[in-house]
Amino acid sequence: MKNIFYILLFFFVSVSAQNEKIFEQANTLYNTGSFAEALDRYKVILETDKHSAELYFNIANAHYKLNHIAPSIYYYEKALLLNPNDEDIKNNLAFANNMRIDAIDTLPEVGLKRFVKKAANSLTVDSWAKLSVFLVVLFVLFYLLYYFTFKTGKKRFYFISSFTLIVLAFIALAFTFYTYNLSKKYSPAIVFAKESQVKSEPNLRSDEAFVLHEGTKVQVLDTVKNWKKIQLSDGKTGWLKNEDIKLLNVF
Repeated sequence: MKNIFYILLFFFVSVSAQNEKIFEQANTLYNTGSFAEALDRYKVILETDKHSAELYFNIANAHYKLNHIAPSIYYYEKALLLNPNDEDIKNNLAFANNMRIDAIDTLPEVGLKRFVKKAANSLTVDSWAKLSVFLVVLFVLFYLLYYFTFKTGKKRFYFISSFTLIVLAFIALAFTFYTYNLSKKYSPAIVFAKESQVKSEPNLRSDEAFVLHEGTKVQVLDTVKNWKKIQLSDGKTGWLKNEDIKLLNVF
């Protein structure tokens, strides 16, 4: 059993070291303007099931330099899923979105729902979960200090601190579940077809609802055989062929 552990450890360390070497090679190629060659090297790392915001960001940059609209937006969006607060990713995604043909309005969210959703999306599910655990640990620590302290001033301080921490822990836990449920319902995709006819029903005989072009982001609502029901940010819905879009949540 111990030998198997060391073999697996050696394998993972070797793969990691090899990936770092390839990543450096790809970055060098990118910096010298060899964007297609850099992209090929980045893809080698992807084939080892290596997923990181930095890797997706660099892949997106290479696609952007090559004027690949859909792939650049797709990988910027994937990078943003892993690192939702990165300003460089947001800025570059905005530039990539400017290359799209489709200009689609976004239905505004107002009031408490908008505030809660914005707050929840400020961290990933894992980050909210880690914050919850951290706050609970702090609560236990301050509660113990409260329990074993006999001076009135300090006891009051530790009690208020422990109470505040447990409240914050429950809030963070609530955001963890809320963000998790959002992520389960959230099934975004990017249109990869140069031009795609969105149908009113999941078959070729149905009427054309509207037309989409590469790079447009959609929300997948349902699947029927080789068709996906999609929704735009302005609320419009329709059916697209599976091969016309690429899901973002697939890692």
